[in-house]
Amino acid sequence: MASWGTDSTRPRRRAISPITGRILALNLVALGVLVAGLLYLGEYRKNLIAAELVALGKQAEMSAAAIGEGAVITGSSEPALGHQILSPTDARQMVRRLVEPTATRARLFGADGVLIVDSRMLFGPGGMVQVEELPPPDDKSGVIESLLATYDFLVTLIPGFEPLPEYHENSIQQAADYSEVVGALNGDLTRAVRTTDRGMILTAAAPVQRYKQVLGALMLSTDSRGIDNALYDVRLDILKVFAVALSVTVLLSLYLASTIARPIRRLADAAESVRHARNRSVVIPTFPGRDDEIGELAQVLNEMTEALWQRMDAIEGFAADVAHEIKNPLTSLHSAVETISRVNDPAQQRKLMGIIQDDVRRLDRLISDISDASRLDAELSRAELETVNLSGLLGVVVDIQQATGGGGPDIALDIPNGRKFQVRGIEGRLVQVFRNLIANAVSFSPPGGKIAVHAEERPDAVEIEIIDEGPGIPAGKERDIFERFYSERPAGEKFGTHSGLGLSISKQIVEAHGGQIRAENRLDEAGKTLGARFVVWLPTL
Repeated sequence: MASWGTDSTRPRRRAISPITGRILALNLVALGVLVAGLLYLGEYRKNLIAAELVALGKQAEMSAAAIGEGAVITGSSEPALGHQILSPTDARQMVRRLVEPTATRARLFGADGVLIVDSRMLFGPGGMVQVEELPPPDDKSGVIESLLATYDFLVTLIPGFEPLPEYHENSIQQAADYSEVVGALNGDLTRAVRTTDRGMILTAAAPVQRYKQVLGALMLSTDSRGIDNALYDVRLDILKVFAVALSVTVLLSLYLASTIARPIRRLADAAESVRHARNRSVVIPTFPGRDDEIGELAQVLNEMTEALWQRMDAIEGFAADVAHEIKNPLTSLHSAVETISRVNDPAQQRKLMGIIQDDVRRLDRLISDISDASRLDAELSRAELETVNLSGLLGVVVDIQQATGGGGPDIALDIPNGRKFQVRGIEGRLVQVFRNLIANAVSFSPPGGKIAVHAEERPDAVEIEIIDEGPGIPAGKERDIFERFYSERPAGEKFGTHSGLGLSISKQIVEAHGGQIRAENRLDEAGKTLGARFVVWLPTL
């Protein structure tokens, strides 16, 4: 069996606060999206490629012009009129000399599309040898390079991404294998970008001309190592900044989470302790140094706890008062019942029966008022407020009291200029307030006395006065009369006629409507009491 103060349904406390996890995740996702966008470098990459292609095109044009001037043979003394062709021997020597200082590969195609020269093909005693330039030693970090490669692969999965065409090289190359060479043979400078397993291949083809006759096409090609290294350096710098920003973000997120999660956890622990505590030793922390929402929450929880204890005190006090008030008529009833069984005198029996009937009526009235008071809070919290015409309500209450008063004091209602004061509230409960106050004034009024009910407009409110000509309120009891079971009644009134809850209930209803109620004595110039004045203040629409 579970012991007192345990709750098996309470969630288990986690090692890492969910709030901390959410703050970290939110900040890291935002930072990650920013870094991912910076790492893309799409425009920067395009600019580098464009610049490289422009430079490669200029180099191809200059080399093609040099070949057109120095590697052409003609069959006539007037070259402009004779048949002109490229000299393979001279072209090979010139091509190799032209591209030797550069990191480019040159291929010269004749006008018929046949490959004449390839700078990577050498002729020696053993035949033709292909030269392959080895890449420089890779000093890049394997982890970073793998991460960047993974990122580049993920970029290719984005909808709308257009991959570059792949580079293919046949064993026997023809001009038709390369669109840029075909364009050059048509007299145009043409550039192209293709991809390989090692990166990109950038090519530019320029026509070899002499006297405007296209004799061939020179295609220069280079790899993208320079571009890749430039992108890698920029990305590496971005990752370094990202590492610093990541550290700062994590530390600040943990700090922010601690300023939120830790106080909330302390408040939750304190609330749990209050829930299971047998006494009031548990104190809700208030965090006086904080002027933010956490501080407000702590202050509100502390005030709520105090209000809860006050409500519990009120319930305990109400229960004690109810027990005391019910015990008196029950004691009298018990005594009368025991006595009547031993009395034979009819007159004494009738007297005792009268006492029993009075005690029963008193109990009935007391229980009815106690029941009304006990369910008042719940009813006020559930009821829907509506617009109430207070002027009409007061008129109806006064008419009912005069009609049922049985010759009691005259009641005069004074509402200036027939104003219709409107308030938000529960009409039935407001009727109860003014019936209680008027009935209280009637009970204290002398024979032939007068009661005035006056309504006055105030800023954003209406003030209602109920004035009588009775003996007034005992000095110092202006607040006590609103306590439960207050029993100060006029002289000569039959005992048990009132339960002492009417004014207490009226005060509770008025305050639930956002208003105030007070009582005071009316005094003349000599300080003599002229009667009592009850003032009700209610906010208007």
